Amino acid sequence: MKTNKLTPRELEVLNLLIYGYNNSTIAEKLCVSTHTTKAHIASIYEKLNVTNRVQAIVKSIKENLIKISDLKY
Repeated sequence: MKTNKLTPRELEVLNLLIYGYNNSTIAEKLCVSTHTTKAHIASIYEKLNVTNRVQAIVKSIKENLIKISDLKY
């Protein structure tokens, strides 16, 4: 059974999405490939049941997955 809980790495990616970074920049900051970044983003979308970055950001804030005061980068 698949859990809807985001992994620590997915939370890092989500944090960078909130800052508006594109996939290439996220990959560079996390020292991974853009393919890996896209996979993390797809997983985030699936777990949050959303279809785009804006929806993911809004839902993560509404559900207290990310707190604005905790943002870094």
